[in-house]
Amino acid sequence: MTTKRDYYEVLNVDKNATKEEIKNNYRKLALQYHPDRNKSAGAEEKFKEISEAYAVLSDEEKRKKYDRYGHLGAEEVFRGSESNFDEIFRDMGFGGIRDIFEQLFGGGFSSRNRGDPFGFGFNFGRTNRGEDTVIDLSLTLEEVISGKNETIEVPSLEKCSVCNGSGCYPGTKPKKCTSCNGVGQTKRVINENRFSTFVTVETCRTCRGMGEIIEKPCRNCKAAGKVSARKKIQIEIPPGIEDGMTLQLQGRGISYENEIPGDLFIRIHIKPHQKFERLENGNILYSLKLKYPELVLGTEIIIPTLYGSEKLKIPAGTQIDSIFRLRGKGIPIHGRHSKGDQIVNVKLDIPTKVSERQKWLIKELDDTKNI
Repeated sequence: MTTKRDYYEVLNVDKNATKEEIKNNYRKLALQYHPDRNKSAGAEEKFKEISEAYAVLSDEEKRKKYDRYGHLGAEEVFRGSESNFDEIFRDMGFGGIRDIFEQLFGGGFSSRNRGDPFGFGFNFGRTNRGEDTVIDLSLTLEEVISGKNETIEVPSLEKCSVCNGSGCYPGTKPKKCTSCNGVGQTKRVINENRFSTFVTVETCRTCRGMGEIIEKPCRNCKAAGKVSARKKIQIEIPPGIEDGMTLQLQGRGISYENEIPGDLFIRIHIKPHQKFERLENGNILYSLKLKYPELVLGTEIIIPTLYGSEKLKIPAGTQIDSIFRLRGKGIPIHGRHSKGDQIVNVKLDIPTKVSERQKWLIKELDDTKNI
């Protein structure tokens, strides 16, 4: 007994239903279970099931084959069925079948069977996806302030120039796999009796699901059809990005033929700064070393910021570890339209070497009990 539900039952139509009746019922079910409209569990699988049923019953030849042999006769369910779906999907405002299935399931019509859960030449993209790529990028605090457009090199794959992407040694061609007759899958039918039939489907072990065998591979790409390369892409780094954050660029990773590209992940590292320490909420810390007379008598001093130099007035009698705040001189806060502050922490600059006269003056001042 087959493991699939009867296609007529799936579309809720009689076996003598007209093409228009089948079309109308599929339209209703597609609206009900389309994943853009129905987010409930199981809606996606239901949508695939009704689409598979419609792909067969809407095609006269496939329907005859199905009526005679059952599911075993539906080897090429989606192949050649684009037009049947296009009219319905466009009428419903969802776009064509390529747009819909690529958007919902990450795949499309493929000449090869990689990633095809049904084994009928339609790829829902579960495994037919390229590799994700991870790049590490280091930035300075100055670059974090305004953000930047950065050109980076990422690993890529390009068509092999020797075999022009065929994977074959020049002058040769791939041959159809005789084990699966070019389908990419093998089936085994077990008839227990005239009422019970089991069908098992598995990826062809000879061609590994490709449907073709390269007997003499290209020496340059080792039959892959593509070779490793580097490509330059431009990325935008937003202001205020923090150390350890990862930017994800969808579809900018590696892809092979008939695959959807993987994603590009950019890990951000912020370089240590010689003068400033990054704090939370966009604040930065600057340690200001002052001499003892400047603390006692007060002074006006020029200090650096990430935006240029600023004057800072130090009142007389300022204590060590006093804090001054320069508003808006910090780093933009990621995801907000505001900046942090520059925190100035006052430290005492103690000389490591003093002259004999300086020693005498320090002792004289100490005798006054003022230090």
